[in-house]
Amino acid sequence: MTRRPTLLAALTLTAAAALTLSACGSDDSSKSKDSDKIAGADTGEQATPSTTPKEPDTTGRPKIELPSDLSYTFDWPKTGDKDKDAVLADSEQSIKAVDLAIVNQNALDKPYLYYYEGEAAASTQKFIQNYVDHKAAITGAYRFYAPQVAVDKDGSASLSYCEDQGKAYVKDLKTDKARKTEVTAKSYVIYHTSLKKNDKGVWVIQKMVSQSGSPKCRP
Repeated sequence: MTRRPTLLAALTLTAAAALTLSACGSDDSSKSKDSDKIAGADTGEQATPSTTPKEPDTTGRPKIELPSDLSYTFDWPKTGDKDKDAVLADSEQSIKAVDLAIVNQNALDKPYLYYYEGEAAASTQKFIQNYVDHKAAITGAYRFYAPQVAVDKDGSASLSYCEDQGKAYVKDLKTDKARKTEVTAKSYVIYHTSLKKNDKGVWVIQKMVSQSGSPKCRP
């Protein structure tokens, strides 16, 4: 599943009772809990829709410009390793690209498709579409921290990181007002991503799982 399960749950509350959105990473029964590199990050993965969006045909990284009511802090210090730092840099852009798609209300927005493929692209498309269907966007401040990155010789990589959603909110596009929620344990989310380096030299996300309320991410 893709990002922001807590925010997506807030979006559910703003919709009519008959409309139910699935919060990401809410299944704590996964047998993989003991094998996670970071404690408390187990989750079930969402089924892949039958139609997977394709990466756009472009040779340059897309320019991502977000509105002024969105701000980001990435506490991701450089590792000194060229490949690891490239994974962190591309992952930062992939996060912002998904938010841009939500802002643009376009579940097939080209910038995020530049950084996602396969299962991750399909689940992200569905995630963004939930916002589009409910005429909702996002606003506030986001912080990302505690990255753990590993790169294999076969051109694959893994990245785990935390997100603080305490100052991030869903915005109703009809009223242009944010639905502010209290900070709880679920405001802290952990993500595990699997990536590979494509023929353009871009680290693209193939799989992503998440869990809100991770002990690793809580202050």
